[in-house]
Amino acid sequence: MTSSLHHSPPAPSLSPAKIRITLTVTWLTVLVAQLANALPGALSGTFQSTFHTNGSEIIWIASAFMVPVVVFELSFGLLGDRFGHRRLISIGALTLALGSLLCTLAPTVQLMWVGSAINGLGAGAMYPASLALLAVVTPTLKKRAAAIAAWSGCLSVGAVIAPVVAGGLASAGMWQLSYGMVVVLGVAIATFSRLAAAESPRLQVRSVDWGGQISLALGLTLILFALIQGPESGWATPSVWIALLVGIISLGVFIVIQRRVSDPLLRLELFRNPAFSVASIVAVVGMFAFLGACYCFSMLLGAVQHQDPINIGIVFVMLQGPAFVLIPVVSALMTRVPDRYLLSAGLFILALGAYLGSLIGTDATTVGPYLLPAFVIGVGFAFTLSPVTAIAINTVPRKLAGMASATTNLLRDLGFALAPALVSGIAVSLAASHIGTSLAATGMEPELKEQAEGIFHAGGPYALNSVPPGTPGGEAAPIALEGLSNGFSTSFLVCAIAAAAAAFLVLVFLRHTPEPMPETELDSDAEMIPDAERVEASGADAQPTDGRLITAVTTEPIREPKPGPRESIDKE
Repeated sequence: MTSSLHHSPPAPSLSPAKIRITLTVTWLTVLVAQLANALPGALSGTFQSTFHTNGSEIIWIASAFMVPVVVFELSFGLLGDRFGHRRLISIGALTLALGSLLCTLAPTVQLMWVGSAINGLGAGAMYPASLALLAVVTPTLKKRAAAIAAWSGCLSVGAVIAPVVAGGLASAGMWQLSYGMVVVLGVAIATFSRLAAAESPRLQVRSVDWGGQISLALGLTLILFALIQGPESGWATPSVWIALLVGIISLGVFIVIQRRVSDPLLRLELFRNPAFSVASIVAVVGMFAFLGACYCFSMLLGAVQHQDPINIGIVFVMLQGPAFVLIPVVSALMTRVPDRYLLSAGLFILALGAYLGSLIGTDATTVGPYLLPAFVIGVGFAFTLSPVTAIAINTVPRKLAGMASATTNLLRDLGFALAPALVSGIAVSLAASHIGTSLAATGMEPELKEQAEGIFHAGGPYALNSVPPGTPGGEAAPIALEGLSNGFSTSFLVCAIAAAAAAFLVLVFLRHTPEPMPETELDSDAEMIPDAERVEASGADAQPTDGRLITAVTTEPIREPKPGPRESIDKE
């Protein structure tokens, strides 16, 4: 990649202190965004008791967050290139604060959906902007690997803090304060980033692909609607199958648009590279497996078993804590061990943990049996998150690294978005079948049976499961509990199979990914960006990088890395 800064002086280097401050901002940014992301899962049981929701209404609180993250992922990368990634962090943090304020005050589940969607819009800007700014200020591959490992670890820290704090507050009857905490942190991040962090150069970027953006948003939203509503409303319900059909057509239109426009939202030619295509599949499937397992834990302990919310926090410490604790290990290994070995090992460990989760019996009503499977999954995830992005970047020409990173993160977040809908859909469908068969065969008195069937048909398995003993329909609650527990055990098994399949794909089809490159790779090529005050004048003519991992702007061509013994880079 050659920059076009021939008419401006070379950018002065940032001081080490400025680099440290900027990296700290990027880490805190993703921590707060992930904290907001994890709250719906941590409070699933609380939402059900507070808003008297059914299963699909709970899922929509989490899904409403992820849809904007996925839909606007690539466009936010372009906006960051055009207006500055630090500025995008500030705007995203303020948007996150606004959405969390609405969630804090929401009297109904419908307003929770709106607040969660606004949260997702803000976090959707914060994720790519923080990673892009991190990439700009790291001068060597080794330092970048360490910074990315820390960034990934902060994802887990946010996901650990959320259920622990939210669980404690929910136990005290003050769950709304967990969203109030995000309001304060969002404003703090916006202020701190504006005052202390370096800004990235403002680059000349392609125009936003509005046709692609609209068709992608419509397609993903309608398909998620069908996946969430189908198990409860019935797949033959007109609103469900029409949404699924229109969603698929919309995604087809998106692909057609991407092939025809001059400035597409997604460069489809990336997928001509077989290694990148496999890495993309692994990103979707692997991240689905992880978040699907997390969602199984959350729903089982919260909405199904109604355990103390703090127990969900304990389990999420096991799930997310290893990724933070193992930051130094992952960072060191990424510079010494081929990424495909780290990724495949992480996915196999993740599969083992999910399989252990599927073996938990329906009589497990305390947190103890869930701790070991959660910890094993957490260790697997620790060795998965960073390598999956690195592999995608290293399988394409360096000039396409930015777009490859953005695309991989889009697909990773798509896996995250699909997970709640699919695992809950599997569990609810199986539970509904179990309840229907059991009620038909039960020797329950006709009047009690009719009451239970009425509750089941009106509200689904979750509603019947939540009926207190001694009240109409309460005699059938154990049937619903057994059905939902068995359903989520099957969902655990699906997650295990998905993780194992992704690991197999990595080992078999990614044999020719690059070896780790030396620390000096970027030293002689990278000029650090100037402070925001200097960028205004010097960055106007720079080339865009199309998204996430931005190579530093220089006045000389960047050398391609020397091929390792197993390296195969598409030179198109």
